[in-house]
Amino acid sequence: MKPPIRVTSQRDRVFRQRVELEGAEDLFVDVPEAFGGEGSAPDPHDYFDLSLGACKAITAQMYARRKEWPLAGVEVTVNRDEREERRGVYRLEVVMAFLGDLDDAQRARLEEISDKCPIHRLMTAATVEITTRQRD
Repeated sequence: MKPPIRVTSQRDRVFRQRVELEGAEDLFVDVPEAFGGEGSAPDPHDYFDLSLGACKAITAQMYARRKEWPLAGVEVTVNRDEREERRGVYRLEVVMAFLGDLDDAQRARLEEISDKCPIHRLMTAATVEITTRQRD
């Protein structure tokens, strides 16, 4: 089991939260000013969306390294369409650029492999069960 993620409200802020993950620098979460926050950090929805883009990039990089392909970097844009989210449909379009001296077949394979990243699979093929309880 992975170590827990700790989220603590920042007393000097309205909605700003500090997130602690073992072995990582602290992260911060806020909400936009329009919702009463300060907009000082990504909101929870941003982290959901960016996790997909980051996971796809990392997965492509790991695959290219294993194959010893000349992938110099990955640029990812996640386009978000929340217009039907309240009806249960949230659309993410991921546009990827694979930098380096790669041929078309390698680029196509990296795109295909990126669809197998753990976050993509979690978002599209897993049943996530959430239990919420108060601490003793």
